[in-house]
Amino acid sequence: MTSTTSSTTETGTDTVTTGRPDIRPDHGDHERFAHYVDKSKATESMVTGTPVVALCGKVWVPSRDPSKFPVCPMCKELYEMGQDGRAKFWADRASSGE
Repeated sequence: MTSTTSSTTETGTDTVTTGRPDIRPDHGDHERFAHYVDKSKATESMVTGTPVVALCGKVWVPSRDPSKFPVCPMCKELYEMGQDGRAKFWADRASSGE
């Protein structure tokens, strides 16, 4: 999952927290699920290799046919909440420290 509160970089003995999201690609369930992401961004990502962020927060570079995989349960749940529901979900999650 992607951290949306801060990004930490360790360089030898120093740690820098920037307050930017950590968008390094995750390794894991993107191999097992099809995630919800803006279609134009997914297409661009396949061409440029730039990672995309799914509704569930998964960061990866799409490279496979999503129709061959089951839909990510978290992406599906968040999609069904609608935009306002997702905003509330992420705000509640951020305030709880998850």
